[in-house]
Amino acid sequence: MSKIDLLLVTHFHLDHAASIPHLTERTGFRGQVFMTSATKAVLRLVLKDYARILASDPNEPPLYTQEELARCLEKCQTVGFHQVIEVEGIKITPYHAGHVLGAAMFLMEIAGVKILYTGDYSREDDRHLRGAEIPSIRPDVLIVEATFGLMVHESREQREKRFTESVEKIVRRGGNCLIPMGALGAVQELLLILEDHWNKNPDLKGIPIYHTSRIANEALTIYRSFINTMNEAMRSNKLSQPWTFENIGSLGEREEIVGPAVVLASPGYLQSGKSRKLFELWCSERRNGVILAGYSVEGTLAKELSREGAIREVESMNGTLLPVECEVKTITFAAHSDFIGTKSFVDQLKPKNIIFVHGEAEQMRKLRSKLQHEAQLANQETEFFSPDNCKTVTLRFQEQRIVKAYGGELVQRQMRTRGSRVAGFLVRK
Repeated sequence: MSKIDLLLVTHFHLDHAASIPHLTERTGFRGQVFMTSATKAVLRLVLKDYARILASDPNEPPLYTQEELARCLEKCQTVGFHQVIEVEGIKITPYHAGHVLGAAMFLMEIAGVKILYTGDYSREDDRHLRGAEIPSIRPDVLIVEATFGLMVHESREQREKRFTESVEKIVRRGGNCLIPMGALGAVQELLLILEDHWNKNPDLKGIPIYHTSRIANEALTIYRSFINTMNEAMRSNKLSQPWTFENIGSLGEREEIVGPAVVLASPGYLQSGKSRKLFELWCSERRNGVILAGYSVEGTLAKELSREGAIREVESMNGTLLPVECEVKTITFAAHSDFIGTKSFVDQLKPKNIIFVHGEAEQMRKLRSKLQHEAQLANQETEFFSPDNCKTVTLRFQEQRIVKAYGGELVQRQMRTRGSRVAGFLVRK
């Protein structure tokens, strides 16, 4: 770790940022850490809550303490979108990545070699964020997420329509609608959609909408502070306070829900916590419903439920079997690029080398194979890689050396002559 000069944090989600305090406080890492201002503001909330959860487990030593987190955050530097900074000879420029508030792609230039790392990105504008930008350069290396592989998302309008119709159908029949989601990210998008739908349908206003995450409530203050980084629609509506909700409230840990109601609860995978408790409470009644709106990973209850008809009963956290009679729908709002978005991104950038990361092995293999085939048909000389975790990818580039010659015609002529020798030169930084 002592050899690493630089850490670039793309966004605040735990799968990208949870171990930063451990890295800075408990390893030999002595490099610099950069992220956008919005990412740092939200990350402070996320990691503080995560450290609290870690400390509550008596069987596992915590990755870090609250004191170590505070020292870590002091070391984290912020950088603005399109701001060019230079660290140890490396030029870095962040670009908007979509996905979540503050998310950045990073363009790095090292000895003339340009590397673009997308992190998690989305090409599609949503209710509050602009889609990922396309830098006006041709990168030598593109490191790009492959989360959805060859999957193609339905349009935003279709997705929102299916979502609101499904929620409304459940509550109008007297059922409770559970939407398991992470505390921050796509859930803020869903709050905007539900608030708008309830305002357009006044007869729904007697049916409450709750979110259960304390930090989601605290984060709304941050979202209000960073409207200037959001899309044009949000910036133009700044004075109407788009992050102030009339129809949505927070739910206390012990507060009982009298249905019908809509509840956005974490975690999104339904493995534990409030979302799992509510699922076990409601899953046996046909009038209730679960809408899986986030990305589900293999080995989780949410993933099993997403396979229609695959699960008829579930083992509760106390060991009893519960029948699954409630309606289950998958309507994904996970803000990751789909195949069309990734292909368009690659086609416009025309990178010389593409490295796929952040995806299940089979999805990455299929995406690599498809894009590789299309590149061959177009006679594009592009190399494709989809390495396993912790595997090294070795690429070779010809280092650029540029020398400017000053002097008379004789010096200029000699410098232009291939193979001519130079007795000495002056280097100025």
